[in-house]
Amino acid sequence: MAKAPLKILLAKPRGFCAGVDRAIQIVEQALEQYGRPIYVRHEIVHNRFVVGDLEAKGAIFVDELSEVPDDAKVIFSAHGVPKSVPAEAERRELLYLDATCPLVSKVHNEAQHQQRNGRHILLIGHEGHPEVVGTMGQLAADAITLVETVEDVAHLDVPANTPLAYVTQTTLSVDDTAAIIAALRTRFPNIAEPGSEDICYATTNRQEAVKAIAQRCDAMIVIGAPNSSNSNRLVEVALRSGCWDAALVECAEGMDWARFEGCATLGLSAGASAPETLVEEFVNACRTRYDVTIEEVSVREENVHFNLPRALTG
Repeated sequence: MAKAPLKILLAKPRGFCAGVDRAIQIVEQALEQYGRPIYVRHEIVHNRFVVGDLEAKGAIFVDELSEVPDDAKVIFSAHGVPKSVPAEAERRELLYLDATCPLVSKVHNEAQHQQRNGRHILLIGHEGHPEVVGTMGQLAADAITLVETVEDVAHLDVPANTPLAYVTQTTLSVDDTAAIIAALRTRFPNIAEPGSEDICYATTNRQEAVKAIAQRCDAMIVIGAPNSSNSNRLVEVALRSGCWDAALVECAEGMDWARFEGCATLGLSAGASAPETLVEEFVNACRTRYDVTIEEVSVREENVHFNLPRALTG
């Protein structure tokens, strides 16, 4: 029986960003330089396939430093950590490496700089996300307030004449964040803004790529982990940009093929912590079921690179 035709519009850029690539390299090179095991506090990035691969190489993932033996070496995840974490590592004289994405570190530095200048910090982000926990942990609890929605702006209880500044989580929806920033500007005309946008280049580029193909698709698949903020935002962007159905799928095995039966044009992207191998496996799974043609739609080339810590480069 002849296979039904399926056109896949492959969004570019997609998948690994420079910060994720750097974090994975830090773990791999630490294992090579120091030997196994290397402890990693929290998932190095939000992808269980990446985590599983690093575990097989000798990484041990833990939730807290209390689970790390005194003579061990530990790495902090790409999402960043509160100041209390490296302070505790130093108190215990642990050898540690910080894999925090440099663009997240930029937000940390910005928040601290504005706070030193006497401003109260408003952080736009999602409560409980590791990046938000890490950013809020750079300051005293009474120096920073989380803002999740436009409605939150209206209900902020800020004393009159309080100098304010805002920073944002790096993996948010560009459009949602713009609406919150507009509300902040309206209510607080003198609020200090970041010198450059906090939402990272990779988040912005992947959302633009999804927007570029959304209206041409019958459905959209985003390869990514359920706890990946930037992956979930890509699904939302697809739906808002004219695609009638979109889903987040961890890998080809998690695909609900019946849900998309009759789909003639499928959009495909991947979150910034999803390896390209998962995209390739998904395309191959499509080929077993359909007569597949592929069109890659590129909105931008990426050539960003972040250096590894000096401890690993000599």
